[in-house]
Amino acid sequence: MSDDKQITPTDKDIQARQQILALAAIVQAAVLVDQIARTGQAEPQAVEATIESLFAFSANTVEEAYGSIENLEIGVRGLRDLLSGNDYGERKSVMRYCLGVLHLHKKLRGDADTSAILRSRLQHTAKQKSFNGNDINTLSNSLSAIYQDTISKYNFRIQITGSAQELQNANNAARIRTLLLAAIRAAYLWHQAGGSRWKLVLQRNRIFAQTKQLLATEIRR
Repeated sequence: MSDDKQITPTDKDIQARQQILALAAIVQAAVLVDQIARTGQAEPQAVEATIESLFAFSANTVEEAYGSIENLEIGVRGLRDLLSGNDYGERKSVMRYCLGVLHLHKKLRGDADTSAILRSRLQHTAKQKSFNGNDINTLSNSLSAIYQDTISKYNFRIQITGSAQELQNANNAARIRTLLLAAIRAAYLWHQAGGSRWKLVLQRNRIFAQTKQLLATEIRR
């Protein structure tokens, strides 16, 4: 009989994990936005999981919203890279998008009327989606319109940089707005799990270490 004791995660551990996964979800959306803006392409499974998270209205955890932690691999890797201290040019845009998303989330959280409209429109789109299927372009067009009617009304705008040709493509523009909307949704999950900017600053090293642990133990590819 083994004397080894099974370590049971505490509530604090569970909360910290949810904060990190929600941050990874924000970063994943920002990485996908950057990829589309520069190349017009992004990893299809990650795009689909990120967009689908907008319809996980009753999700209590990030894993429930995204289906599995594997669907957040790009985000976890991206979060690790952002916290690594290595200054790669493309990460500057990703970081800027993440900070912009957190700012918009804060504005939306203080705007009950727009939040209610946004939720109602998303629920309506979810019903349409059940009839019309999961065509990404059709879905992105609907969600992009919601972003324009709600988030775009704020004076603050996230400036997307990339290839002029790709940014002028209507489908790319719709996917980018949709992914930004999903990033704002992820920011709600982060806040719900107790995340805050000051914790992000003070706990940067711990978060960096935990992203590496997640990649080593739960996302092995």
